[in-house]
Amino acid sequence: MAHDPEKLFGYLEQTKELYGNTIYLENPTAENPTVNAEGLAAYYNEICNCQLCDLGKTRTKFVFGIGNPDADIIFLGEAPGEKEDLAGEPFVGRAGKLLDKMLAAINLTRDDIYICNVLKCRPPKNRDPLPSEVEKCEPYLNQQLSLIQPKLIVALGRIAACTILKTKEPLKELRNKVFSYKGIDLLVTYHPAALLRNPNFKRPAWEDFQMIRDKYLLKN
Repeated sequence: MAHDPEKLFGYLEQTKELYGNTIYLENPTAENPTVNAEGLAAYYNEICNCQLCDLGKTRTKFVFGIGNPDADIIFLGEAPGEKEDLAGEPFVGRAGKLLDKMLAAINLTRDDIYICNVLKCRPPKNRDPLPSEVEKCEPYLNQQLSLIQPKLIVALGRIAACTILKTKEPLKELRNKVFSYKGIDLLVTYHPAALLRNPNFKRPAWEDFQMIRDKYLLKN
């Protein structure tokens, strides 16, 4: 059956934009790993023009998420910042580079995990998400989780953790505990931007990443 080259290239470019340079090919001896990628791409097309809240009017780009669509671990922030809004990808800039180094310390790369935010659009001046915005956007996150089916969510920062756990506890009370969100284990650690502001947080953050490694990676 003939294929339209223009449509094929368009699909590959969209897949690259969402998931990076890794292409997930069908393995006839295993479950089809392209199902999640195709499902996420279709879902992105379904919601990328969202106008359910006022953030749709002020965003530059809709920041859906990026990484391995079959990931066991999802790293979750609260919302895109200025650089993410411009790039259309989560965790770029200095915070993103530091996150990459933290991942490398436990032998992970962005090709191994999935990264997204609770909100898909940047709040003005990087303010905290409003409850009304979370109410509109959280179902999008839940559908992403349903498609990816990870074993672990790592909430990056107090705001991300408190937003989805519906709590106001300080981060020090949330660390070193395993929570459950939609039946998925959830750990809380520092946002990379917090480590850039206060290097004293790097040691406890490393302890958190060791816990991720020891509890969820070494046993695989």
